[in-house]
Amino acid sequence: MGIDVKSSKGIDDDPIDPYLPENGNRGYRVSRYELDLTYKVHSNRLTGKATITTVTTEPRSRFTIDLASNLHVTKVVTNGSRNTKWLHRSGKLIVTPAQKIPVGGALVLTVQYGGSPKPIHSMWGEVGWEELTEGALVANQPNGAASWFPCDDHPSSKASYRISITADSPYYAVANGALVSKRTRASQTTWVYEQTEPMSSYLATIQIGPYERRDIGSGSVPMFAVHPPRLRSAFDVDFGRQPQMMDVFSRLFGAYPFPEYTVVVTDDQLEIPLEAQGLSIFGANHCSGQHESERLVAHELAHQWFGNSLTLGRWKDIWLHEGFACYAEWIWSENSGGPSAHELALQAHQGLARKPQDLIVGDPGPQLMFDDRVYKRGALTLHALRRRLGDDHFFALLREWTQTHLHSTVTAEQFTDLAAHYTDDSLRHLWDTWLGEKTLPVAPR
Repeated sequence: MGIDVKSSKGIDDDPIDPYLPENGNRGYRVSRYELDLTYKVHSNRLTGKATITTVTTEPRSRFTIDLASNLHVTKVVTNGSRNTKWLHRSGKLIVTPAQKIPVGGALVLTVQYGGSPKPIHSMWGEVGWEELTEGALVANQPNGAASWFPCDDHPSSKASYRISITADSPYYAVANGALVSKRTRASQTTWVYEQTEPMSSYLATIQIGPYERRDIGSGSVPMFAVHPPRLRSAFDVDFGRQPQMMDVFSRLFGAYPFPEYTVVVTDDQLEIPLEAQGLSIFGANHCSGQHESERLVAHELAHQWFGNSLTLGRWKDIWLHEGFACYAEWIWSENSGGPSAHELALQAHQGLARKPQDLIVGDPGPQLMFDDRVYKRGALTLHALRRRLGDDHFFALLREWTQTHLHSTVTAEQFTDLAAHYTDDSLRHLWDTWLGEKTLPVAPR
């Protein structure tokens, strides 16, 4: 049943993250999402039931959850009770359980909803569910998950997922985690994926298209390709060195943090590749058969460590994702016969010196957090650290970083504190100049 608009006033809290003040919710912690979705490709129609298991952290009479306003909610049940009041407005589903739940109590929300999903408009463009020529693509970063399911849409909120997606049988459907079942009935196929490792909502994804799936792994980590059949030969050229990348990164960054890795290539063009947990998504334009996108292949693979397993708790620390992934491009280059990381660092420094120096890497602000200067200067920060520590200590630091915080939420302060254990000298000047000042420091020597 609904609640009147007036009774929802006062539900808003102070922002969890000032970069995305409308996203995230207080009063509970999600431990699991179970999504049962049906998607009609040709009409772009999504119907869903989301079961969200949480534990309350505050004594509240009402709770909010993020869900795009264009999706129509038809039923909300809390802890099995249909005597639940709810209101859906301005991207928030406001839920009032029939009985107040004590702190530490279980709160299980079941939400039935449907509509024609579309991207969420943001200062970074359109994010979330996108209709393709034949199929759908989901790219949530940073706040697009609510375009297709009700969620606590903030990276510090990690949970396990079961995603069931039913689509028209000619199409292949991919989601995060292991495929645990596939069932075809009449003209539809249901795919069920289980993502056991904790995952932030922006890393959840579904990809639907006229794809084939192939096993392309030849090492310790199972690797798969999902793409239109016409791109098979080009894929084998452009992504052929992924097993070697996996070996290099596993040796230098620590063990790969998930059971498998899948690359999806859509039949449409994409401006940039996209990462999701256990997956990366590329456009057909990145699959030319000319090795033109190998730098991006390395970048997206590195995000499985830096961004997906270790996920920032606040968006101001975006350099922990993009600076590390950009530096991984340079590491792959020097381990595969290309220019050394130092050569690439000097080139990047020259490029940054020609650009405006009006950005603080450690707190770039929401409008600039995806600026290429954050990526490059974040990578240069790591290279400066590497030159200070030496290779043995630097890569030992990265391995301890990824292992200590496996599948967790991290902050820049945690990284800088850990780095201090790898030298007797103070690193404060390095952090202050590279992360805290607008002026570009001199290039690492």
